[in-house]
Amino acid sequence: MKNKWLQIALSVLSLGLAVLLVVYLPQIVQALTGKPVSWAEIGRVFGTLDAGEIALMAALWLLSLLSYTFVLTNSLPGLNNLQGLTLNAAGSAVSNLLPFGGALGVALSWAMTKGWGFTSRAFVVMTLVSGVWNTLFRFILPAVGIIALLIAGQAPNATVANAGWTGAISIIVLCVVVAAALYWERAAVWLGKGLDGVTRLLRLKIHASEAFHRLRADTAGIVRGRWPGLSLGMIFFLGFQWAIMAVCMQMTGAWPGLAQSIAVFALSRVLTSALITPSGAGIMEGGVVLLLTSAFGVAAAPATATALLFGFWTYTIEIPFGGLALGAWALLRRRNGRNAGAEPPSAISKATQ
Repeated sequence: MKNKWLQIALSVLSLGLAVLLVVYLPQIVQALTGKPVSWAEIGRVFGTLDAGEIALMAALWLLSLLSYTFVLTNSLPGLNNLQGLTLNAAGSAVSNLLPFGGALGVALSWAMTKGWGFTSRAFVVMTLVSGVWNTLFRFILPAVGIIALLIAGQAPNATVANAGWTGAISIIVLCVVVAAALYWERAAVWLGKGLDGVTRLLRLKIHASEAFHRLRADTAGIVRGRWPGLSLGMIFFLGFQWAIMAVCMQMTGAWPGLAQSIAVFALSRVLTSALITPSGAGIMEGGVVLLLTSAFGVAAAPATATALLFGFWTYTIEIPFGGLALGAWALLRRRNGRNAGAEPPSAISKATQ
């Protein structure tokens, strides 16, 4: 009971902090950048949006959700896209409401897949595979952002440029090595030995290679046959999310350039990992505004409007949408349960023969 109330208290505090960070975002922006901005200025930027622009952002948002269903359907053979959309929406709604809502989202997803006839084993594999692919692409994104800026000539000097190239390529190589190890046995052995060497060097009392080989054993079947679908699903999902940010920037007058927009998007996705608030709400917006204003010279009002608008399409709207999806699933489950209970015994006996 104490743990339950502690979790509730932490969740309330976390949600409250997220709200405060958004409400006082203009003051935070001014404190960080020295550029004054008010809600009235932000409101005037929002007032320039028309119905067509909002419809375009909504369409891109729906396309991003649909794209991610291919990650889930490839992780769980037999799952269809409508089920994947429901699963993603409901899980996201729970995760977006609580600071550590990922665990509750997983529990909800397990109940939903169980109701659709999938085994617990299949669900565990789906969770592992989709989690691995999300993690790999979350690591790759910052490297893509750095490379985009370097290609655009945004590095202040040669030393910074060389450091940027070294860091970006190192991240990509690491992700490629992990992906290869998940696919090839020999690569897995080499990576396992490397992990053990690192743990010995750091004097950690863990068996990293054993953990990795267990992960590989659990996911190898799906990874070997479905890695193209998993990767394309993630690429299109992130691509459509970047497109949402690009449209937000264009519509609010905060467009900093193609390479810069990719860097801002990469930062926004990294900041969603900040668990102090649900899905990094408030923290993501602050980081986006800081990068746009300080590094790319965007005015404070358009930058703040962009961050808030992007946060709406990638966070806020998922809560009511996920609630609707969860409600529809619950109603259908209850109706199916009543229909099964009302089925005559003779029909049941025939169905089981």
